Amino acid sequence: MVLVVIIVLVVIVITLMVYNMSIHNKIKAFNNINEKINNLNVLQDFMNAIGENISVDEKIKKVNEILVDRFGIKYSTIVVFDGAEYELKATNVEEKHWETLKNLHTEDIFKESIVNSTSKYITIDSDEEKLPYQKMEFGRAKSAMFFPLYIDNVYIGYWFIESGEKHAYDNMDTAILDVVKDNIVAILKTVNYQSTMENIPRDDLFSGLKSAEYLYGSAKKIIDKYEISTVCMFKIVNLPEINNTFSREVGNKIITEVSKTIKTSLSNEYIFVRYMGPKFVIVFSGVEPESVIGFITDIKKYAEQIKIEEKSKTKKTTRKKKSEETEKSNNDEEKSVSKKNKNNSASPKLNFVVSTYYKGTALDGVTKKLEEYLDNAPNNESNINYV
Repeated sequence: MVLVVIIVLVVIVITLMVYNMSIHNKIKAFNNINEKINNLNVLQDFMNAIGENISVDEKIKKVNEILVDRFGIKYSTIVVFDGAEYELKATNVEEKHWETLKNLHTEDIFKESIVNSTSKYITIDSDEEKLPYQKMEFGRAKSAMFFPLYIDNVYIGYWFIESGEKHAYDNMDTAILDVVKDNIVAILKTVNYQSTMENIPRDDLFSGLKSAEYLYGSAKKIIDKYEISTVCMFKIVNLPEINNTFSREVGNKIITEVSKTIKTSLSNEYIFVRYMGPKFVIVFSGVEPESVIGFITDIKKYAEQIKIEEKSKTKKTTRKKKSEETEKSNNDEEKSVSKKNKNNSASPKLNFVVSTYYKGTALDGVTKKLEEYLDNAPNNESNINYV
């Protein structure tokens, strides 16, 4: 009888052990799934930040805020190296510590980490100690991890996290942090093109306007405040003729005066750039095409009334020429001067084409369509068209 009871108890114990093991495995699997879901949610937050219509610097700051909030990191700092200097792109540390954080690459303890592309974890054992990089503080950070960042094996800076607790990252799953680091690198790589676009725009010499790249960077943030905008491209169709008949100097003055005339008529919310050569773009932010046709008609009229006179030139003759050649040359010059007197000023002729831009669509696709229309239009066309 006792033996039966013992056997029953053993079976019960074994059953409970198996059950507990099963529950443990399920909990472990659930935690893994939950962790993956959390990581996916964080990744989604990253992607949302990248997709926002804000500058590159604002996106990096937003990503840093997500790291602090979602992973419970006390202090997080992202520093980017552009090949010439280090720039602190994002941090939640007080400004008085920024100079130190921006120069962590000079610390011996982190130099090896950069060379070998490995993370570095440092901490203290007592409150009397301080971390090696700390210059003017003791209590703020007691543990830190340094992650060098690389894009295609090219060093681009580092991610640095800190905690106010000793040995804060002793049991931290570094695999998760490596994934986060890789996400930061992916984000920096993604916004690299946008950063280039924001830095390319320049002021055109003759028109005083921004170049076309400005449209797709800073200007797009203004344009995308509205659901619908009107994109207008125009071309000074007779600019090559003016350059040939008069001079390139006269052609440049035509560009300057046309730009000045139109710019003074535009609201600050409207974008006006020199697109390429004789082509210009105006974006009427938040305005539908029907509402701008009258305005375009007026500025076309005013711009085409511009007249630029060519400066007269004095030609010298040599006394060594034969009398007949001299006389013939003088006669030809008189005919040339007579012809110039009939038409000694240049005026522009403009051809306009207009289209609608919807927020969230490709702005460069719209401008490309307008450019193709103007390039394929007859050379003498001077009109206002809608495509």
